[in-house]
Amino acid sequence: MYWYDHDPGGWGYVLMISGMVLFWGVLITGIVLLVRFVGRDGQQRAQPPALHTAEQLLAERFARSEIDENEYLSRLTTLRGRAQP
Repeated sequence: MYWYDHDPGGWGYVLMISGMVLFWGVLITGIVLLVRFVGRDGQQRAQPPALHTAEQLLAERFARSEIDENEYLSRLTTLRGRAQP
């Protein structure tokens, strides 16, 4: 015999599909968060880079040939507070 009126209607299929999408979404999100949490191994976040001093920045500019030797020496003596000859 055939039994009618026991299969889900249109809304039943919509609820079933949305329930499965929600289930798999929560499951995958949980796995990703768990892997990220376990994968840390107690490491601290990277420290921000240390700020350079004015002399270091001046030396870097000289190394990149942005300034010439005379300008480098002039600015270096000014930074160190010596009188320029």
